[in-house]
Amino acid sequence: MSTREIIRVRHVMKRKFDLVDSMATIKDALATMQHVETKCLIVKKRHQDDEYGILLISDIARKVLGKNRAPERVNVYEVMQKPVITVDPEMDIRYCAQLFDRFAFSRAPVVDGGAVAGIVSFTDLVIVGMAAREREYRR
Repeated sequence: MSTREIIRVRHVMKRKFDLVDSMATIKDALATMQHVETKCLIVKKRHQDDEYGILLISDIARKVLGKNRAPERVNVYEVMQKPVITVDPEMDIRYCAQLFDRFAFSRAPVVDGGAVAGIVSFTDLVIVGMAAREREYRR
């Protein structure tokens, strides 16, 4: 009987991400974005009982660029998605992929102990997940 390798979200998530305040302008948010490979910014909680938000590059394209709005006149809170579904770092990547499919999103913050620990995307899941499957088939 073979045992399947369990790959956890913590193994595939990106640990580098950018945080932004919901009151920042889109122009300022993009200017502070250092980790472009994540294609999103995590919107900070405003207080302990608040929830995290997410600002996707695709949302900026649709809601700012596509509507010909000036990025210096649009605040993050007008474009962001909040609350955002978060993922536990111990989740099996197969279930994470199913969650993404069910709710039609491509990336999510990984929250550990109430704080954002990283970001996981469909791309991260597929690249690592398919490599693991290939290793299993070779055995």
